[in-house]
Amino acid sequence: MLKKSPMMILAITAVVIFAILTMLDPIPQDTNYHNFADSRMFYNLPNFWNVISNLPFLIVGAYALNKMFRQKSMRYDKQMHIAYSLLFAGVSLVAFGSGYYHLDPNNDTLIWDRLPMTIAFMALFAIIIAEYISLKKGQILLYPLLVLGITSVAYWAYTESIGQGDLRLYAFVQFFPMLVIPVLLLKFPPTFTLRRGYWYLLLCYLLAKVFEHYDEAIYDILGFMSGHSLKHIVAALGMYVLVETLTRRERYSTRKIA
Repeated sequence: MLKKSPMMILAITAVVIFAILTMLDPIPQDTNYHNFADSRMFYNLPNFWNVISNLPFLIVGAYALNKMFRQKSMRYDKQMHIAYSLLFAGVSLVAFGSGYYHLDPNNDTLIWDRLPMTIAFMALFAIIIAEYISLKKGQILLYPLLVLGITSVAYWAYTESIGQGDLRLYAFVQFFPMLVIPVLLLKFPPTFTLRRGYWYLLLCYLLAKVFEHYDEAIYDILGFMSGHSLKHIVAALGMYVLVETLTRRERYSTRKIA
C-alpha cells in the first residue's frame, strides 16, 4: 500500500498527527527560551555571537543562489525551480531574521526568525516530495505548504498577542516534515544520485537541535561559544553540504512525473 499510494499514506499520517496535537492544550511560547547562555556584547553589539553566528546562513544561501542563477551548475528538475529558489532565499533570510531576533530576543522579534525558516522548511519538503514521490505532486503542494507554514507563524503570533499563545500548528509544520523525510528517503527510489546530501542535512539539523537544547552546558564547557551559536553554524553547514551534492549529482534514467 505504501508504494501504491504514498500521498494517501502521507495525508493520513499528517491528519492523525495533527488530530493528536489538537487534543493537547494550547502550547504558549516559553519566555525562558529567550534567555540564552551567551549574552556578551562586543563592538556595541548585544548577544554578539548569537547574532554573528547567523552569517553562515547568508553565505551559504548566496552561494547556492549563485550556483543556480549564474553558474547554472545545480542539477534539479526545472519545474521545481521556484521551490529551490525559495529554499535558498529562505536560508539567506534566516541570517537577517535570526540576527534581528538575537539583537533583542522576545516574542515579537522571534516572528522574523521563524518566518524565513518556515519558508525554507516547506520548500525543502515540496522538493523531497517531487524527487521521491511525484514531480507533479511536489509542484502542486509547494504553494499550499508555503501558505501552511506562514499561517502557522502568523497564528502563533496572533495567539501570543491576545495572551493565549499556541505553538501547536507551528510545531506540526516544523517537525512533521522532519519525521516524514527520512521515511521517503528510505522507502522510495530517488530521481537523482547522491541522496546522502539530504541525510547529511538531516543529521546537521538533529545536531543543531541538540546544541540548542544544551546551550548553557556547552557554553560552560567551551567558555567562548554557546550551544545556540553552534546550532546556527552546524545548520548552515548541513545546507552547504546539500548544495555541494546538488551540483555533483546525476539523474537516474527513470523519472517520476505523475
